[in-house]
Amino acid sequence: MNQFSNKKILNAKFVTRNLLLQPISRKKLPATSYKLQANLVVILGPTGSGKTDLAIKLAKEFNGEIVCADARQVYKEMIVGTASPASIATRASSLAKRCGRAQLQRCGNFGQAKRVAGGNNDGKFKIKEIRKPLIIDKIPHHLFNIIEPNQEFNVAIYKKLAVKTIKDIQKRGKLPFLVGGTGLYIQAVVDNINFPIVAPQLKLREKLERKSLKELFEIYQKLDFNGAKFIDKKNKRRLVRAIEVCKITGNPFSQQLEKGKSLFNVLQIGLSLPKQELEKRIRKRTAKMMQMGLEKEAENLIKKYGVAISAMKTIGYQEAQDYFEKKISKKEFQELIILHTVQFTKRQMTWFKKDKKIVWVKNKKQAEKLIKIFLFSPRFA
Repeated sequence: MNQFSNKKILNAKFVTRNLLLQPISRKKLPATSYKLQANLVVILGPTGSGKTDLAIKLAKEFNGEIVCADARQVYKEMIVGTASPASIATRASSLAKRCGRAQLQRCGNFGQAKRVAGGNNDGKFKIKEIRKPLIIDKIPHHLFNIIEPNQEFNVAIYKKLAVKTIKDIQKRGKLPFLVGGTGLYIQAVVDNINFPIVAPQLKLREKLERKSLKELFEIYQKLDFNGAKFIDKKNKRRLVRAIEVCKITGNPFSQQLEKGKSLFNVLQIGLSLPKQELEKRIRKRTAKMMQMGLEKEAENLIKKYGVAISAMKTIGYQEAQDYFEKKISKKEFQELIILHTVQFTKRQMTWFKKDKKIVWVKNKKQAEKLIKIFLFSPRFA
C-alpha cells in the first residue's frame, strides 16, 4: 500500500487547478473511490489542536466516518476530562441534571448508540463484535467510550478493533478517518505492527507501579537499550508494560514489534498550531471542562474506582486527588491540568516528528486539497 508524502505533494503537477479549487460535493464523489480502494485518512496532532472539529467537517464533505485513535477516549465514564466527542453531542452539565448524580454514560439517551460488547467479572476486555457507533453531528464515531476504566485494555486489543472497524467502513463505501493523538495507536494501524501476546502479570505490575518514572526508565533501559531511545519516559503505563513483556519473554520489547504488510492506502494529516495558540486553546479547553463538570466527574470516578488503576493516571483526573484532599486549591487544580497538558503536547509532537510520512497542515482548506489529491489521483490508486 502507498504512503502519501510531502515530496509527492510537491510533484503533484497532474492535479489541475480546477480540482483544487472546485467545491466538494458529496454527490460528486465517485462511489468507486471508496469501494475499490483501501483508503484511510488519519487526522492527528497534539491535544487541543482541534482534530475532532476538523475531522467532523472533513467526514461530512467526504462521506466519511470517524474512528477513535485516543488511548483515553476509549473509556466510558471519562467523558469531560478526555474531551470525548460525546461531550459535543450535548452539554454535560444539562445532561448531568437529567441523569441526577449518576455518571454521564448512564443516561438512557446518552450517546445515541450501543457499545462494543465486552468485559466480564475479571476485569478483562474481550473482543466480541462492534456495534453501532456514537452519532455526533450526523457523523458515526467508532470506538469511543467502549470499555470500563478498570478493564484491561492495550494497543494490541485496540489495533484489532480499529482494523476491523476501518474495513467495515470501507466495505460500506465510506471513507474512514482515524482521529486522535495517541501516536502508538496510530502507528499500530498505519504500519500494521504486530505486538507480542503476553498476559498481564498482576503481581509484577503492582511491584512496578510503586516505582518512580525515573526508576522504571532505568530498569527498561537495562532490558531494552534501543527501545528506551524511543519510549515515552513520562508514560508510566507504557514503561510498565514494556518491562513486563521483556521480563516474561526474556527478549527486548522493541525487537518483538514486527511490521506486517500495509493494510491500507494511508494519508496522514497532522494539524499544526503555533505554540502560543495551542497553549491558549488548552487554557480555554480546560476552563470549559471545569464548567462542564470535570470536578464532579473526577470525584465520582475516584469514589468508584480509586486512584490506583491506570485510567486514573489521565490528565484531569490524576490531579484531582490532591484537590479533593485539600492539598491544592481549585485554581491550582486547573493550572496543573493546563501545565501537564502543555507538557504532554510536547511529548506528542516529539513522537509525531519522527514520522516523515505525516503531512502537516494549518487549516481545513489545506486538508481538503490533500484528500482530493489522495482520493482522485491515479498515482495513489
